[in-house]
Amino acid sequence: MKRIITIIIISLFCSGCEDVIQVDTPVGPPRLIIDALIRVNTSEAVQDVVIKVNLTDSFFGKTPATEVDQITITNIDMESSFENPNTMVLLQTEPGVYEASKNTEFFLTGRLILQVDFQGELYIARTQYIPGVPIDSLEQGDASLFEGDETEVIISFTDSPERNDFYLFDLGSDEYLVTEDEFYQGQQFIFSYFYDQTFEAGKEIEIGLLGVDEPFYNYMNQLIVQSGSDTAGPFQTPAATVRGNIINATGIDNIENFDNVGDPDNFALGYFAVCQEFRETLIVE
Repeated sequence: MKRIITIIIISLFCSGCEDVIQVDTPVGPPRLIIDALIRVNTSEAVQDVVIKVNLTDSFFGKTPATEVDQITITNIDMESSFENPNTMVLLQTEPGVYEASKNTEFFLTGRLILQVDFQGELYIARTQYIPGVPIDSLEQGDASLFEGDETEVIISFTDSPERNDFYLFDLGSDEYLVTEDEFYQGQQFIFSYFYDQTFEAGKEIEIGLLGVDEPFYNYMNQLIVQSGSDTAGPFQTPAATVRGNIINATGIDNIENFDNVGDPDNFALGYFAVCQEFRETLIVE
């Protein structure tokens, strides 16, 4: 988007137009942005959770860190005890950043409810753990797309034959890619991804592969299409509002029904998801 805006500004300057052009940008009340993607490493006994909260400022403005009253995650299908409660409370460690740790088993079964209390409003989201598959291999390729200054990475993984899978690739530098197994179910899938820059030898590229459900897949696909190659990350303010799964439930009276909210347009940006992630690192030659 930044490149497109730059081209438009240059074109207007070169045309010699003397009129002042005023552009009305979207203006609306501030909206919460909640980055609640939990990447689960099942090989660890304890899972660290970090949730970031920001507030929209203006269409082209920054998103300042925001303090909320409380953030909790509850496993409503888990039997709670004094030694192992079914709710975890996240504490603020720096402005807009909330953290806590919980045994990994807490996230693997049952329905998980995120609750964010903010200025007398209650925001909630519901999700369940989604498994993934490991990355088989990462290799550096030598192909190029256009100008020859790209870096090719060849990625392979093997899809699980027992379910319909959706995947999210975290390629670093706020670059993401989604794919589904419709055409390669139960098979190994190999593809190339091109970074639009060359890296120095010795540079480490870390790539994550997350299992996601279909709604989160669709959400990320919309954000990737909107942001193009100049993405600022999946939980920053997009060019147009993409609704996630975090609703304003201030007036809700039934936790099983997420549709009985009197103000359907009052929701937070961002997404609550709990996904198994596998990561691998490639060293550029």
